Amino acid sequence: MSDIGAPLAFELTRRAPSQRTAGLIMGMTGYRETALGRFSQRETASLVVPVIISLGSPFLIALGREPDATDRQPSFAAGLHAGPVCIESDGGAECVQVDFTPLGAYRFFGGAVVDLVARMVDMSDVLGREGRQLRERLGATPLWQNRFDLVEDFVAGRASHPPSPEIEFAYRRLARSAGGARITALAKEIGWSRKHLVNRFRSELGLAPKPVARIMRFHRACRLAQTGDARGWAGVAAESGMPIRRISPANFHPLPASRQRPGPAGWR
Repeated sequence: MSDIGAPLAFELTRRAPSQRTAGLIMGMTGYRETALGRFSQRETASLVVPVIISLGSPFLIALGREPDATDRQPSFAAGLHAGPVCIESDGGAECVQVDFTPLGAYRFFGGAVVDLVARMVDMSDVLGREGRQLRERLGATPLWQNRFDLVEDFVAGRASHPPSPEIEFAYRRLARSAGGARITALAKEIGWSRKHLVNRFRSELGLAPKPVARIMRFHRACRLAQTGDARGWAGVAAESGMPIRRISPANFHPLPASRQRPGPAGWR
């Protein structure tokens, strides 16, 4: 990874989900860099499906490698990705970021959520003219809270694709167990075969339940390592369900304060 540092100066404004968007999104973030330079960060896999509406310089983003000049990403949506994301900016980035939950992403995008997996798709391609109009309205609106109002109305008005009850049940059970629930047992409880559950899960959330569970266990391991609630790396492995061969101190060091901010994919 490049030794380019994280952004030195930026504005960060957040809004939690309202009653209308609870369960649909994890929140919205307004981000503006205020010092020019070349900056970089690396994000681990997460269970967030972000929409980034760019109002400044585009980010450079690549999946699993350092980005180059061909990786310029303007406004876009990105699906789940079971790997790291590398991001660079030039100090002129500004965006509104909407972080969808996996279930909320299906409600918003419908079956198109599958086309976003491990990809970044231009907002015009996935949201059409309405997406372009939203970006124009945000660009003409100076205050973050007013921008959030526009985005919330847009998101709530398009969330018309409820996930199937079985997939919602399976995902929530996995989340409650921090990825520890057995896929075969979930399928049996629902009344489906394991193969049918895996296929339906993938068709509505983009990834199969196994990689989703692995991401959940990884983040459980991160929390345990950073809080010191487990006794050593063996304890982290035992409590999170992550194989100890995949756990090392390099994977779990806390981020410096200057990097406690959203990348343009919220993939935190």
